[in-house]
Amino acid sequence: MVTIPTEPIGSIPRPLDLLEAIARAGDGFAPQLEPLYDAAIRDTIARFAETRSPVVTDGEQRKYHNFWTYCVHGMPNMAPDGFRIPFSDGHSRRMPRLTRGPFRYAVHGDRYLAAAQQYAAVPVKQAVISPSALSLLYPEDGIADYPREQFLDDLIDEHEREIRRCLALGAHAVQVDFTEGRFAVKLDPSGELLTSFIELNNLGLSRFSPEERRRIGVHTCPGGDRGASHSADVDYTELLPSLLQLDAGNFYVALAREPDRVRALKIIREHLQPDHRIFVGVISPVDPRIETPELVRDRVLEAASYIPLDQLGTTDDCGFAPFCDDTSITRDVAFAKIRARVKGTALAAELLGVGA
Repeated sequence: MVTIPTEPIGSIPRPLDLLEAIARAGDGFAPQLEPLYDAAIRDTIARFAETRSPVVTDGEQRKYHNFWTYCVHGMPNMAPDGFRIPFSDGHSRRMPRLTRGPFRYAVHGDRYLAAAQQYAAVPVKQAVISPSALSLLYPEDGIADYPREQFLDDLIDEHEREIRRCLALGAHAVQVDFTEGRFAVKLDPSGELLTSFIELNNLGLSRFSPEERRRIGVHTCPGGDRGASHSADVDYTELLPSLLQLDAGNFYVALAREPDRVRALKIIREHLQPDHRIFVGVISPVDPRIETPELVRDRVLEAASYIPLDQLGTTDDCGFAPFCDDTSITRDVAFAKIRARVKGTALAAELLGVGA
């Protein structure tokens, strides 16, 4: 039976008591925070259930301090003055900088997955960061006795290990966050940086079988933090054809905030492969206004005019709080939006004569 699946992207705003406790502790790994993390995960799963979401996440409640560098935070070979990510409202975020080899993860995503699975009655997906994002940890002037080539080998090994551990635990899907894809075009309009990112990520994906890749997806968005983006001004036509060259089965594509969704959908249709499923973004996490189910329904119907129903799904444009201190959207608003996505997808499926 043809269905229209719907999935969240990942992060949910953390409870304020958790954020306040992290601030007091000055360290997201302080032992006294463990009960608060556990409570936040249980509450997140419970509130997902109230939305009738068929797939859930842990809301990235324990990812300290963000979706990008959770896996290396606190490592002794990281300095705080790494790559800077500027956002449209003038604020910026900084990545760490690798100071010496070897490169290793401090934590893998299966830890978060296992915690969520304890409480979930429906399938749980797990978001992980892309190799191309983490490649920006390596300094431009290099590291003595640790060449970039060795770093990239170690990076791909860690990425593969993380995905395999999540798949082995029974993740519904493993979502590779590739928000830097659109940003790469902004950094290098020639497209060479984007091409290198695609090639690097495909090195990792090539280590998986076709069957495994059906459970692996790639998420792209223009970034979302404190209501701002880092690359929404980049034309989607510069990214989408390259994005669909990635050897993944699922693609989570931010579309709700796009000024010309039809143009983007036409590009997707042109480059769509038979084994792809496209989860179109129908909810904007950076907009505090709550979408109605009817608006979501109409966005799904629009997408169905360009993407075959058996290759269509719905999602949110981005996580609601990819950086843990982002309080621009409340938990209540985030779950209201998710509820609208689930209901709106079902309304569209009914009109289209398929399941949801």
